[in-house]
Amino acid sequence: MSAGRAEPLPDFVIVGAMKCGTSTLAAQLGAQPGVFMTEPKEPNFFSDESVFAKGMPWYQALFAAAAPGDLKGEASTHYTKRPIHPHALPRLVEALPDARLIYLIRDPVARTVSHYVHEWSQGVVTGDLETAFADHPELVEYGRYGAQIAPFVERFGAERIHVDTLEAMQADPQALLSRVGRFLGREGLAWVHDLERVNASAERLRRGRFDRVLLHSAPATWLRRALVPQSLRDRVKASRRMAEKPVLAPERRRALEAVFAEDRKTLHALFPERPDLDAAYPFVAQ
Repeated sequence: MSAGRAEPLPDFVIVGAMKCGTSTLAAQLGAQPGVFMTEPKEPNFFSDESVFAKGMPWYQALFAAAAPGDLKGEASTHYTKRPIHPHALPRLVEALPDARLIYLIRDPVARTVSHYVHEWSQGVVTGDLETAFADHPELVEYGRYGAQIAPFVERFGAERIHVDTLEAMQADPQALLSRVGRFLGREGLAWVHDLERVNASAERLRRGRFDRVLLHSAPATWLRRALVPQSLRDRVKASRRMAEKPVLAPERRRALEAVFAEDRKTLHALFPERPDLDAAYPFVAQ
């Protein structure tokens, strides 16, 4: 942060990418002594107009509980959802010109499928995976990591951005956390193995518009368990669950791999000393 700045603002921001392990990394960082992460995890302050309208004092208040000396951070994947949120980057640069940024990626083809499952569970998409591509170009755009992060590199510089992969997190989580710690200037971070994996889409359960009130509030839970037989509850839940993880048609997979292989060239040009990022591109001949 700039010298002399006293207001509580983050030292780092996890800017994406969606469905690439950002929630897990944020939870791990928040579990470390001397590291403060916001609640909610994704304030989306610089991207979402309704949140940005709350003003900078609202955003600063998210960090007010940090102890003196804490490393402060937040994680909002909306910041790398171009072109849906075009104002996120300039707002971020203006407010946090010295912040460090973290960008997680994964196999972009797998990310696309996970993104679809997430949107299906939220009721955003209703059709099958193949038909969703026509109405939801973001399924592809958010996985073009080079194109998404390039404007951030231009404004912040590559040295202020750490890119890592979900594949590396799965293979050696402690090594990934240590890399992140070194990037943030905080050695000795230790992966907490008994933390649950956060924000996985494995359940593939569609949520309804009024679920929070009708299903997840304490009174509704009590009434449901008291009055509705378990067998009926199970049938209702089964009717709202995606039976199987969707599978890409071979032609669609080949088309996506071609798009993402081309975008990989951009990512490599931005971070030429990071051949390890190829872990996210198993479909590209190394």
